[in-house]
Amino acid sequence: MSRPHPPTWPYVGVDSRSLRASGWQPTPFREFVLKVHQRCNLACDYCYVYELADQSWRDRPIGMSAEVWRATSARIGEHVRAHGLSRISVVLHGGEPLLAGREGLLRLIADVRAAVPAECSVRFGLQTNGVLLKEPMIEVLRDAGVRIGVSIDGSAADHDRHRRRRDGTGSHRAVDRALRLLGSERHRAAYAGLLCTVDPANDPIACYESLLDYAPPAIDFLLPHANWSTPPLRSAPTPHGDWLVQIFDRWYSAPRQETRIRLFEEAIHAALGGASRTEQIGLSPVAVAVVESDGAIEQVDSLKSAYDGACATGLSVHTDTFDAALEHPGIIARQLGSEALGESCRACSVHQICGAGHYAHRYDARNGFRNPSVYCADLKRLILHLQRRLSADLFRLRATNAA
Repeated sequence: MSRPHPPTWPYVGVDSRSLRASGWQPTPFREFVLKVHQRCNLACDYCYVYELADQSWRDRPIGMSAEVWRATSARIGEHVRAHGLSRISVVLHGGEPLLAGREGLLRLIADVRAAVPAECSVRFGLQTNGVLLKEPMIEVLRDAGVRIGVSIDGSAADHDRHRRRRDGTGSHRAVDRALRLLGSERHRAAYAGLLCTVDPANDPIACYESLLDYAPPAIDFLLPHANWSTPPLRSAPTPHGDWLVQIFDRWYSAPRQETRIRLFEEAIHAALGGASRTEQIGLSPVAVAVVESDGAIEQVDSLKSAYDGACATGLSVHTDTFDAALEHPGIIARQLGSEALGESCRACSVHQICGAGHYAHRYDARNGFRNPSVYCADLKRLILHLQRRLSADLFRLRATNAA
């Protein structure tokens, strides 16, 4: 059941009709996250689905039924046709999506492909904790064209501090085994990369180099979900920024590119005047819709960290189009660029790069989401350092070319 949103921005202050009258147009969805299974086989202590404010998973079906995914597929196809999209992404998510089983995942993938016009390319991804990722599963996902991302937080000790099984034992050994398989020559085509949650208690270089041991095509470093009403613990003014700066220097100074790090690449792109393609930073419109296991159309699920019902739109694939979701204030707010920022952010010298950070991290129960990120100082620490490195290198390059 959809819960009412608090009377704060953007639910007070954002109006689709007046925006359209001024010439603004929404950006159609190009990524669809399907919650194919609501449960998980781990009990990670920082999980935004199970451990933070929103507990709606308790009231939803454990798995996404064929009826729901076929209705979802039809709505995706409808959206693609309505907007003439040539490419979309579909991400299989949870909980733990591998709990849906091989046959269920393959049927869902086939039904989505059948519902989308042939002229539109569909890229499938799956984000997993890796524990159930064994060779038969990798083979069927690889052959179905699915790219697999795995969550891992560094060395065994660092990973197992947070990412434990329900009996309290660590999961690193199983994840290590899965990544050795996924990174092997026969399966590497299915290897999307790694997702690592930033923890300043861990040694940043040791963490990064332990991830490099799996030869990942890419790494995503994510800040733990927190906000102004539930702020992160801090042992220093910018512990998360300091941590990321050390990895940036190690990555940027390497004699060859060892892997891609999306946060750094997108920050560089934005610093050079381009558009960011990650929701962590930048001002590009977010074009992601989530479909829960009961068919509810929701906003990006990381908002579950803010308050109970923060993701809700009140819409469902059974009764509503994805275009209807484009009229929702929460969706609109993430497509307004600098117009969604508060005065303090717009006055900041790096706001075009930072974009106030991750939307979920801006929440304050007193006034909603029109705030800087609770990690504002950390992001500024990283961005200013990155700009200095870039400026120094560009100056040297110009001097060399002039000579």
